[in-house]
Amino acid sequence: MNFARILFPTDFSKTAQHALGYARDLAERYDAVVHLLHVVRDPMSQGWAGDAVGVMVPDLLTTWRNDAERRLRELPLGGTRTACAVRVGHPFVEIIRYATDNEIDLIVMGTHGLGPVEQMLLGSVAERVVRKASCPVLTVRRLDHTP
Repeated sequence: MNFARILFPTDFSKTAQHALGYARDLAERYDAVVHLLHVVRDPMSQGWAGDAVGVMVPDLLTTWRNDAERRLRELPLGGTRTACAVRVGHPFVEIIRYATDNEIDLIVMGTHGLGPVEQMLLGSVAERVVRKASCPVLTVRRLDHTP
């Protein structure tokens, strides 16, 4: 098995930071490019968006995108070859779309380890990605995290 393109979607959480080590190590082992992806939730899909002034939303989206791009560039990847992208939308949809569009060989992502009730009510981006991705998905849970 060869992993030339590894996707690392991140929400910048501690769990995602833990998973980053796996993506970096696998990229080193397979001489792969790590595609760093952050999905900004569309402000218009947020509950408060109807109360926001229409002119404010594009400015807010630009601010969020710029912040995400900066944070992606600051991830500690050493000499690993990377590609960075910020998408707007629903996280699991955009992760699957990006993986397909870029012929990703492996997705490495953190999972927050929701308990059974939270999982049933909220679902999980990682679970949805595992079910829908056309490539293998490595989910990483922080060892010190308890649901």
